[in-house]
Amino acid sequence: MGKKRKHTEVVAVPEKKNDAAEERPQRTLTGWKDKVEEKETDSVIFRNKEKVLVTCSRRISYRYRHLMMNVISLLPHCKKDNKVESKQSKGATLNELVDLKGCSSALFFECRKQRDLYLWMAKSPGGPSVKFIVNAVHTMEELKLTGNHLKASRPILTFSTNFDSSPHWKLIKEIIMQIFGTPKDHRKSKPFHDHVFVFSILDDHIWFRNYQISAPHSEIDKVDRGGLDKMTLVETGPRFCMNPIKIFGGSFGGPTLYENPYYVSPNQIRALEKRKKGSKFAMKVKAKIRRKQHEDANPLERDEFADMWQD
Repeated sequence: MGKKRKHTEVVAVPEKKNDAAEERPQRTLTGWKDKVEEKETDSVIFRNKEKVLVTCSRRISYRYRHLMMNVISLLPHCKKDNKVESKQSKGATLNELVDLKGCSSALFFECRKQRDLYLWMAKSPGGPSVKFIVNAVHTMEELKLTGNHLKASRPILTFSTNFDSSPHWKLIKEIIMQIFGTPKDHRKSKPFHDHVFVFSILDDHIWFRNYQISAPHSEIDKVDRGGLDKMTLVETGPRFCMNPIKIFGGSFGGPTLYENPYYVSPNQIRALEKRKKGSKFAMKVKAKIRRKQHEDANPLERDEFADMWQD
């Protein structure tokens, strides 16, 4: 038999990848995706990503709960959460909820004794925060006004000139602008303005009003661009009044930056009313005592005909 031929094994040497070769473009469902070089720009475009957490305390009355629901319907960029227990440690709980929800601000409706409503406006987690007491509450269901603007539309915020009079009003104005102003191009908001939020200061109180921008729709009275003469404002609601109590440096607490010297707590007002009612009863008792003393000091003379018919 002949000898078998020896087969030499040929090992394939991998070719070196050319570093200078261009990378293949990535393929997507819509076609080839070309690689676009990112241009470095010095100016960064600011995008408002403001989100507001709206919640309330437990045992809140129905009227204040309806007010909170009205505020939620006016703010498309807000997130609603469960009720929070109104304790001394509520600040840490609320800051944690704001962080979990991915929000940067918070509106907390705190009800005490089922009659007093306090409103917290806070920027989380660094602060500042403002504590208000809310008076003169009127909800949309209660007022039944004729205004009717589209839901989730962006509002126009207007402020009275008093907000520029002192630093604490300027700070409150900036917080209100960031919380109540709907961000541009928000996914839940409509890209137009058809209502106005009015914040005005009167007697050191902030009064809130909501108006619909009404314009005629007929072809004859059609409003041109910038024609504000034919536009009217129709109130929609709700209505409420906010009296600032304190401004804190942190979120739901911290150092006190401002304290309202004219603030009187509702407990003191109720105590004064009770004293007035109690003073009326005390005046009646004193009048009886004075009458008795007067009768003892000035007795009547005996009537000579008093015992005439007794015999």
